Amino acid sequence: MGMYGQWIRRALFGMPAEAVHAATVEACHWAGRVPGLGRVCQARFGRHYPELASEVAGIHFPNPIGLAAGWDKNARGLPLLYQLGFGFVEIGSVSADPSQGNPRPRLFRLPSDRGIIVNYGLPNRGAAVIARRLARYPRPIPLGVNIVATNRGHAAPACQPQEILDDYARSLKCLGPHASYVMLNLSCPNTLDGQDFFATTGRIRQLLQDLQHVRSSERHWQCPLFLKVPPSQRPQDHDRLLEEVADYDFVRGFMFNLAAGKPDWLQLQTPSARWRHLPGAVAGAPVATYMDACIAGLYARMDRQRYAIIGGGGVFTADDAWRKLGLGASLIEIYTALVYEGPSLIGRLQDGLAQRLQQHGWQRLSQAVGHLVK
Repeated sequence: MGMYGQWIRRALFGMPAEAVHAATVEACHWAGRVPGLGRVCQARFGRHYPELASEVAGIHFPNPIGLAAGWDKNARGLPLLYQLGFGFVEIGSVSADPSQGNPRPRLFRLPSDRGIIVNYGLPNRGAAVIARRLARYPRPIPLGVNIVATNRGHAAPACQPQEILDDYARSLKCLGPHASYVMLNLSCPNTLDGQDFFATTGRIRQLLQDLQHVRSSERHWQCPLFLKVPPSQRPQDHDRLLEEVADYDFVRGFMFNLAAGKPDWLQLQTPSARWRHLPGAVAGAPVATYMDACIAGLYARMDRQRYAIIGGGGVFTADDAWRKLGLGASLIEIYTALVYEGPSLIGRLQDGLAQRLQQHGWQRLSQAVGHLVK
């Protein structure tokens, strides 16, 4: 156990989870302004393994370990985050209009399970503010921008379907020029529209048709799009998804979101009396096995020359990351594990992946992708 696990985490876990999260993002923001500190962080946390580099959706990723959306919702800490050894960073989710998100408290820890319960509900400053912020920051590594429909709260009048689709289009037009790729969050588990709007057949296709017009009118940028969808192991769900995106070649991959609520497949050691009443979705180690099966199922059915999967959910060790790669993920995102392991985890994951490539006698990361799927 390093200094983070022995001392820092113990102190942080004595404070409310959301307060710690907000303070850490602010610390990254201000630390990123300190001359020379970024180089110190790069020397401490960074790695250089050429064999871990890969081309995904036409983008060069120096390594497959990325920061998941939800950690830096407003692109507040990017200058420092770029120096921590990540192969890419995804910010957001960002909506066309600002949102306060869900009422507090909305972030809870499950230490016995190495998990968290997230009920943020997409608080963010809105696409225009984030776009101005991104324009100030150079991109030394790929940047993903996660966009979502605005959460206007339970008291707001219900949005019409076209209003929701237009919300995505407005965000894409505003944020697309500043992104290496855009992740369309189609399944936020903690908002009413996010849970089931795109479950209706045809709506993904309709959204992509609208976004195709945006891309056609903005020819100076043509970044690829990924879709973040509900976790499912059902082949029919994967086939419907693939059918709806088939005609839109700018869709280059997928990621599975958290499941809404507390599904039966969660096996938590924490007594249910401590978490059953808490609002939100479970993230971290408790979802790893289910997410792995989702990745393997989609990978087995998709066109592997066209699409890539970004894997997430319970990546705490190099073995966890290696398994997701083996099941079909080309890139890996982490979030909850940083809460429990600290930033040194980023380098440890790369060390372990490089060792496993060497053990197999492989020269490129792409050789590991899908090797566990027949």
